Amino acid sequence: RHVALRPEMTPTLARMAGARAGGMRKPIKWFSLPQLFRYERAQRGRLREHFQLNFDILGEEDVAADAELLAAAIDILRVLGLSADDFVARISDRRLLRALLLHAGTPEDQLILVYNIVDKLERDPREVIAKRLTGEAGLTDEAAERVLDIFRYTDFDAVRQAYGSTEGVGPEIERMGQFFGALWAMGLGDYVRFDLSIVRGLAYYTGIVFELFDARGELRAICGGGRYDNLLKQIAGVDLPALGFGMGDVVLTELLRDRGLLPSTKQSVDYYLIAVTPEQRDEMLALAHRLRETGASVEYGLKQQGIGKQFKNASAVGARRTVVLGPDELADGVAVVKEMETGQESRVPLAELGRP
Repeated sequence: RHVALRPEMTPTLARMAGARAGGMRKPIKWFSLPQLFRYERAQRGRLREHFQLNFDILGEEDVAADAELLAAAIDILRVLGLSADDFVARISDRRLLRALLLHAGTPEDQLILVYNIVDKLERDPREVIAKRLTGEAGLTDEAAERVLDIFRYTDFDAVRQAYGSTEGVGPEIERMGQFFGALWAMGLGDYVRFDLSIVRGLAYYTGIVFELFDARGELRAICGGGRYDNLLKQIAGVDLPALGFGMGDVVLTELLRDRGLLPSTKQSVDYYLIAVTPEQRDEMLALAHRLRETGASVEYGLKQQGIGKQFKNASAVGARRTVVLGPDELADGVAVVKEMETGQESRVPLAELGRP
């Protein structure tokens, strides 16, 4: 029996949704946070094992779904404290690129290969890409130059002006215009950039595709996704349009750390309770229960120790406050509460501790 470590979630979602799609209200909005694996050399921003947040929308072909999906990815990063100065969404459309490549002279049966070649435009020199287009994809020198000229455009309006009247290209440009219009209407225009070199390596993408990068260009893609309208039909026999993205934890962690936005993982508790002698332990246990019922986190020593040792334990677990219960305090119906950060102490009535 052959088994595998799961490399991605989208085919699994396609099978599951294909089996149940008939009984589910459309569009289906789905998210998952699977553990995924890849068999390659580990490096910064790319490990063999990682967790990935996936968002998918199934059963909607309107471009509004594409805009909503990308808006969700952008808003996730904004909630984490990142701004348009920190990241950018680079966007293309497989349908638009297909129409432009065909117009440039690319044979239809070589489109997938050409996608994979131009996907390396940022990594390899132009002459290397041109040589691969002629040598591997069989394009003429003239066609290869026309293909490379497509990627001169970094502004959507410039592409619209250059190719808007070209047969087979106009409808794709119009759809892309609607997509960008929706994002600007959401107030996200500063986060997006038109970039035809964004192809996405997986062959199942069919429409708008995007990748989110740090603005300094120091890291791998933070997030990537797009439309995969044919995948459910290929895998599950159900003709259902779909789109989605994946956002891995590794690059995101690197970016948040670089920007000083990574949340602290230092252990901390709200209260550490200290019984001066064993005679106060019953009252300490009762107080611990009352405090926990209010939602507070509480620690105390599971065996009786000296006061100094208990204060050391409180510091070790990152306690924000200590609550000291001694015979004199209990006789007065109070406890001594110490703010560990400032050292300030106060005598608080026991009846007030543990109130919601």
